[in-house]
Amino acid sequence: MTIPSGLSAASIDDGFLSDVGVATSNSGGGGSGVPFADVLESIVRQTEQLQHDAGKKIKGLIDGSGVEIHDALIAGQKASLASQLVIQMRNKAVGAYQQMWDMQI
Repeated sequence: MTIPSGLSAASIDDGFLSDVGVATSNSGGGGSGVPFADVLESIVRQTEQLQHDAGKKIKGLIDGSGVEIHDALIAGQKASLASQLVIQMRNKAVGAYQQMWDMQI
């Protein structure tokens, strides 16, 4: 994914990755000591929360309780992107597992 000029990963991160202990910089080297399972669990929980919030905003938009359409659309997009991130992480983890399995003799 390319980032348009004038934007940085930190400006579009919205705190999602930093909340789970993942650095947005590509500095590499030296881990933060956060186990992968904990990071994954936190990301899944935040994704579920984003989906719940999006559902509440969409329901509020439909029943006329003062939710603006752009708020509901933004919440829906955040939930969608978070879900796509979780799916891609799962796909990468399964791919890595399969590669390790194939390396066994």
